[in-house]
Amino acid sequence: MNRHTSTTRRALMAGAVAAGLVAALAVPSEPRPVPLKATADTTNSATVFYYTKTKNWSSTYLHYAPDGGSWTTVPGVQMETACTDWVKETVDLGSATGLQATFNNGSGTWDNNGGSNYALGTGNITVKDGVIAHSDPCADTEPVEGNEATVYYSTTTSGWTTANIHYAPTGGSWTTAPGVGMEVACTGWWKKSLDIGTATSLKAAFNNGNGVWDNNNSADYTIPTGTTTVKDKAVTTDAKDPCAAEEPDTEAPTAPAEITASATNTSIVVSWDAATDNTAVTKYQLTRTGGTKGTVVTDVGSTVYSDTGLEENTAYTYTVKAVDAAGNTSPASAEASATTGEAAPEAASGTPLGTDPRKDPIYFVLTARFYDGDTSNNRGGSQHTKSGNAANNDPMFRGDFKGLVDKLDYIKALGFSAVWVTPVVLNRSDYDYHGYHGYDFYKVDPRLESAGASYQDLINAAHAKGMKIYQDVVYNHSSRWGAKGLYTPTVYGVRDSEWSWYYDEKNEGFEYDGLTVESKSGKSYYNGDLWSTAEPTGNTCVNWGTPTGGKSSEGYTLYNCQWPSPTSGMFPKAYYHQCWIGNWEGEDSRSCWLHEDLADFNTENTTVQNYLIGAYDKYIDMGVDGFRVDTAVHIPRVTWNRRFLPAIYDRVTQKFGTDAAQNFFVFGEVGAFVNDKWNRGSVNHSAQFFTWKERKEYSADDETAAIEQFTYENNLGTGNQPTSANAFLNGNSYHTPDRSQFSGMNIIDMRMHMNFSDAQNAYSNGKDSDDSVNDATYNVVYVDSHDYGPNKSSTRYSGGTDAWAENTSLMWTFRGIPTLYYGSEIEFQKGKQIDCGPSCPLASTGRAYYGDHLAGSVTATDFGKVGSASGEVATTLAQPLVQHLQRLNQIRRAIPALQMGQYSTDGISGQMAFKRRYTSGSTDSFALVTVTGDATFTGIPNGTYTDAVTGDTKTVSSGTLSVAAPGKGNLRVYVLNGPGKIGDTGPYLK
Repeated sequence: MNRHTSTTRRALMAGAVAAGLVAALAVPSEPRPVPLKATADTTNSATVFYYTKTKNWSSTYLHYAPDGGSWTTVPGVQMETACTDWVKETVDLGSATGLQATFNNGSGTWDNNGGSNYALGTGNITVKDGVIAHSDPCADTEPVEGNEATVYYSTTTSGWTTANIHYAPTGGSWTTAPGVGMEVACTGWWKKSLDIGTATSLKAAFNNGNGVWDNNNSADYTIPTGTTTVKDKAVTTDAKDPCAAEEPDTEAPTAPAEITASATNTSIVVSWDAATDNTAVTKYQLTRTGGTKGTVVTDVGSTVYSDTGLEENTAYTYTVKAVDAAGNTSPASAEASATTGEAAPEAASGTPLGTDPRKDPIYFVLTARFYDGDTSNNRGGSQHTKSGNAANNDPMFRGDFKGLVDKLDYIKALGFSAVWVTPVVLNRSDYDYHGYHGYDFYKVDPRLESAGASYQDLINAAHAKGMKIYQDVVYNHSSRWGAKGLYTPTVYGVRDSEWSWYYDEKNEGFEYDGLTVESKSGKSYYNGDLWSTAEPTGNTCVNWGTPTGGKSSEGYTLYNCQWPSPTSGMFPKAYYHQCWIGNWEGEDSRSCWLHEDLADFNTENTTVQNYLIGAYDKYIDMGVDGFRVDTAVHIPRVTWNRRFLPAIYDRVTQKFGTDAAQNFFVFGEVGAFVNDKWNRGSVNHSAQFFTWKERKEYSADDETAAIEQFTYENNLGTGNQPTSANAFLNGNSYHTPDRSQFSGMNIIDMRMHMNFSDAQNAYSNGKDSDDSVNDATYNVVYVDSHDYGPNKSSTRYSGGTDAWAENTSLMWTFRGIPTLYYGSEIEFQKGKQIDCGPSCPLASTGRAYYGDHLAGSVTATDFGKVGSASGEVATTLAQPLVQHLQRLNQIRRAIPALQMGQYSTDGISGQMAFKRRYTSGSTDSFALVTVTGDATFTGIPNGTYTDAVTGDTKTVSSGTLSVAAPGKGNLRVYVLNGPGKIGDTGPYLK
């Protein structure tokens, strides 16, 4: 590198040393040195043209070195005048194929390309104001005073630093390759104006002057006279100058239509159809009149506004205007009016229990399938008869919050102190009892609530019993169709004679709530707002109403736009992603749709983020104790770490304080359905990856940052991911875990879940992954769920009661938080297909109604202890696996090491044997565990150990304790200075 910046000889010497020059320095008046000679068998040369108009130099020197050769003596070779504003020098390069060059005025003023030198090739080369091109600026190669073609070529995809256009006017000859150099026109564009004589068009190809070409896939480009742009192989003729200042936007949006207002107590919800604009609507201005406050104008970012805290029994009138980015404002909409009623009693809020989540075993219920406390809110949905549910008198929405409140004592009697409930937000898909197809994220589904048994009542009732509520939440997608309050498409399926049985007719002013029946057909599944007999005004879907050529399962004609699609034009790119997943381990799995009825949120969009954050703030404020995050893997980790996780913990802190936030339990579903540590080698799609903070800064733009993060971590690979000792003992000692790099998201233990074909397999696989999890003692561990059994089985676990006993003995004593899917305590629906959609009755699946087994009454005196029970529930509680779970819960609750302890297998023989310890303040709990098989523990502290299962006592004086095999499903838990036998001898723990 040459850095000649001073007129002094000292500066020249410094530059010469930096360049590695060996020749003596020469003053500007010294004779011009002879150029380097080429060998006889080479002919490479470069003619270098240098632009002088902006320099005002009296003379110009080329100081150069052929690639692999030596530099000329400073100041180099004096260049000759070529034509107006240009000097040139032809350099014989010998066998070299390029040269390094700098330019100077012979008196110490240099142009060395900002310290980087110029890297030049062969042939004709121009250097103009730092830009290198390949042409002869003095050659008269173009026709004169003829037709002109002005060509703009985009640089955004090529990444070239120079561009040439190689062309031939129609009927004329091609320029000499590489053509003529193009000029920088503005950011992202090169430009060249060509005089093509009498021709009216030309053929062209583009290149970077160094052998890289864009010749339109060998077809060349056809370019007419006038202004043409070429970008991404697309030719736009008669184009606007892409570098010209944009014309001001003076066109106003259309007036919003279909404005409605509806009152509930002292709140009014105002909604309207989206306005259209030649660019884009950026906001709406909502004007309210009425009441004592007069006229109030509010800016709104969506097409729904909830106006709260109004005066009682007062009429209010609303109009809406649309505003675009230029500030153009539409005419006002029509008026909509509503009258408030009496103020509702202020809703009671809850307070999370705020204790360490590792203390609380989890019972997972599908609320709508657990227990029916109120038959008046039961609903069968559009598939009630077709599915076979009607024949069984088994509507899909059957269980409810009242049923859960009624049976909290059953769950407590089993010994569980946390209940994971499926999503509570309003759904409106065909088969939405599970709750994962959210439509109105701000509204609790009325099919789950009853008078005196609202969601708030459930939370409060659970807390009164010392039990937590973990709410299943979905940030990744909405459902049929869109998300109320964010965006719902103006698009409809065809309602013809074939589909009228299924699609309601429109009822103006009726809001779908899942519960009310007001349609003409008596169904009101969707209130007819998703279909039409004619193409609706404002439709955005491509090819609306055109038959697809396919048929539904009933044999009915399918039309375009009959069902949601990311590629149909139904959904705006700003709010929803526009593609189907192609690679489940690739970047597109985080930015494309999973299924046609799961409209994938653009979670990198601020408006979407705020919509979801606002929705889930509502439930945090109600006092839930944690969130189970559905489809967490389908949102980039950097988005979780930047936006959603901080928002969750900030809200809990604001409402309930730092201690509550520390123990607010967030655990994500990262669907890694493989039997290895890293999901097919993809770190971005492995569960443990989501437990870590980011380790570098990415772009401020969330969409760009997501791609940067994926690429960065993917390139680092599995061998360069962070590791942790937070789950492991240091010898026999507990150490304070380092949670400084914890993201805020814990995980469902997919590795153990997928390998629970037997307990030994799950144990071996689970502990193999623990060093890559930030803290595996927080892992949520289950055998099967509402989605899958082990090994991605589509059926509920059917390994047998002994196997279940062994599985639970491991889960309740090994690291992590044991979790049981409803009914597994009696092997409910074992071997049955977990889900078959609306094509078969729910009673035949793993999601069958459980309430028949809970009929009767039950009271719990403590966790795992029944006070009284009668009816069918008493029979359920008498089952052997239930008794096994009750005792496991009693043992785990009494031994802190089994709840929060780190573990080790060092010095231990035995297949499922480990030691665990937890130390905090005055608590020091140390336990030796073996499940099913025998074990020997060496190097352990001396002292007295008592088995929590049998009460057997062993005194250790030599650091060794041996345990005989207790038998399948049984275990031994020897606790140093332990409490003795816990609970009564049962069918497995004996």
